[in-house]
Amino acid sequence: MGADQARKVVLRAQGFLGAEGRKGGPGEMLRRLGAVQLDTISVLARSHELIAYARLGAVGRETVERAYWHNPPNAFEYWCHAACILPIEHWPHFEFRRRGFRARKFRWHEVPESVDKVLERVRAEGPVTTTDLGGAKNGGPWWDWSDVKIAVEWLLDIGEVVCTRRVGWRRVYDLAERVVPGELFGRETSDAEGITHLAGAAGRSLGVATRADLIDFLRLQGPHAALLDQALLDGSTGLVPVYVPEWPAARKGGANAYADPAALASEPRGRHRTTLLSPFDSLVWDRPRTARLFGFTHRLEAYVPKAKRVHGYFAMPVLAGGRLVGRVDPARDGNTLIARQVGLEPGVPRAKALEGVAEALWFAASWVGCDEVRVEQGRDPEVVHDLRAALTAAG
Repeated sequence: MGADQARKVVLRAQGFLGAEGRKGGPGEMLRRLGAVQLDTISVLARSHELIAYARLGAVGRETVERAYWHNPPNAFEYWCHAACILPIEHWPHFEFRRRGFRARKFRWHEVPESVDKVLERVRAEGPVTTTDLGGAKNGGPWWDWSDVKIAVEWLLDIGEVVCTRRVGWRRVYDLAERVVPGELFGRETSDAEGITHLAGAAGRSLGVATRADLIDFLRLQGPHAALLDQALLDGSTGLVPVYVPEWPAARKGGANAYADPAALASEPRGRHRTTLLSPFDSLVWDRPRTARLFGFTHRLEAYVPKAKRVHGYFAMPVLAGGRLVGRVDPARDGNTLIARQVGLEPGVPRAKALEGVAEALWFAASWVGCDEVRVEQGRDPEVVHDLRAALTAAG
């Protein structure tokens, strides 16, 4: 399969090509994606909301929240590619990671001796937030966690407690045995079984993926990466080896990627989504993969000093016509969506790129309740001028 065909398979699998990706709303979207990354940054909306919007359009935020965090639980939070919302049915398959935490007996912080007392409080008082337990911080920087926060996060790491909903942006913790459905909580899985299952789910979500893509999706290392290799070799993931000539060669020649056979059974067809993408969207969260698929180099600059930023604080790639045609650093002022900085990608026909960026901006403005769009600046003044004209024509 050529690179263009692989990209179309990926876009369909990720919900950006054809109608399949919009079926079932955000709950089914979560199951198709396998993982939705969380992040504290909120620009226009939080990332997990932007991920649903990018695929489904102007879906209500309450609808998204209910799909992720509901009672009974449809999902739980845990470590996958990063901190992610995961379908609840994946709970047993992350036992390999919980088992690894237990064996390590260490988090980023030393686990306090009070951990057993915190567990008993959750047992007696849960569901609870860290505020209920006494507070998340000691009063210093954000990483200066209180012992209570360290303890309850460790209990989440090892599976004694689970977060299946939030209040505002605060996790609500409860005993896993009380919240996770019994048939899932009591299921025993080996490391090999869990990794095999999750790698298959990751491959179906990604459509076409290299070994490195699957490693990055699940953040596997050492013995766990070796278990993935074995599962890919013996076919137990359900993925099939494929060769994409334009992609880097495999270490030992032959196939250089893996694909969901169902995704290869039919030609990807339908309408392409035009949208702003969160930098944490699974279509673009893996920077080497994004460069391979789209020729697009992206870097989140939120933690870069302002004077050194190239594209802006939260530059969002713009997807249009199956390509990444530009990027926008957005903000909001009352009923006006602001493009603080804009840029078009080289090699993309200028008229098509301008049309795509203008359409994506108007769609996003409508979703967040804005009726005006303003472009402030860009590295190329002509792009700014032409985009303003395109916005006027599209509006």
